[in-house]
Amino acid sequence: MAEKVLMKGNEAFAEAVIRGGVRFYFGYPITPQSEIPEFMSRELPKRGGKFLQAESELGAVNMAYGCGAAGGNAFISSSSPGIALMQEGMSFLCSAEVPLTILNASRGGPGIGSIQPGQADYFQVTRGGGNGDYRIPVFAPASIQEAIDILYDAPDLANQWRNPVMILVDGLMGQMMEPVVLPEPKAPLTAEQIPTAKPWAISGSEKGTRSVVKSLRLQPEVLEQHVENLFEKYGRMEKELQRVECDSIEDAEVVFVAFGTMARLAREAMELLQAQGIKAGLIRPISLWPFPYAAFDALTDKTKVVISTELSMGQMIEDVRLGVKGRFPVKLIHRTGGMLPTSLEIVEKTKKILEEAR
Repeated sequence: MAEKVLMKGNEAFAEAVIRGGVRFYFGYPITPQSEIPEFMSRELPKRGGKFLQAESELGAVNMAYGCGAAGGNAFISSSSPGIALMQEGMSFLCSAEVPLTILNASRGGPGIGSIQPGQADYFQVTRGGGNGDYRIPVFAPASIQEAIDILYDAPDLANQWRNPVMILVDGLMGQMMEPVVLPEPKAPLTAEQIPTAKPWAISGSEKGTRSVVKSLRLQPEVLEQHVENLFEKYGRMEKELQRVECDSIEDAEVVFVAFGTMARLAREAMELLQAQGIKAGLIRPISLWPFPYAAFDALTDKTKVVISTELSMGQMIEDVRLGVKGRFPVKLIHRTGGMLPTSLEIVEKTKKILEEAR
């Protein structure tokens, strides 16, 4: 059995993508993820990679765009307002079908907000802040180990779909420490392997053919066909990339829906309620897009209420309502601005909601 090591979240995230084959990082420091560029600046050169601190988040995403277009496995990371600046580039990347691994260590908002953890980036990452019709798969791990496992596979996933892939954690997960098992490193692509592995990539004139990576399509009928082709791909993503964990929902009277750090608090509240004789369950979306709507079909008539538990004013609750399809009342338990509820607070609020629902 592999030995566990104690690691801080941000450093574990960076180590995971390096072991997953990333050799290029472009970024700009912003709390609460600044340990990631710090780690990358120290470790990537040791492993044959390149680190570049950009002049801004706008510069970072466009440098990653260029690197990815040339066939490199690139990684960028930032936090909420920094991701907002990067989203113009993300729209370009989706249109040009350039792979990229992205991490958002979200914090309180809106605007500059605070450096405390938050989940009010749900709309930002699942609906997108860039222009036009595009989609980016978004995964929300609930532990450092789960984040490692997702980030390790993310570069391959991005290459498979020729699309950016985003991992959404919050500032708390980036700053906490947990024992983890690190996967075996994958061999990164060499410059000689890129023309074969990524025949679409720009690799100079050596291969004898010319590749063009672009977003601009001036003819409306050409652009329409391109977007329709993209959405055929996104349709396949919706079927193949859904991930969800369900716990004790078969006969649950109350079902929590939560992701990331909030899911850990909701699970503890679920267990406290169960110890008091109240049947409680949990649906934990791991993929925020595509959202696992089908998981709600397993709820039975025994369910009295579904509670979206969030570190926001209620953003995921819109997807929860779509999943529930009007079968049960949907309520919200939340904190925002960087505040976190305790599991006991969730329990007390849930009891009040249940009394009203019965």
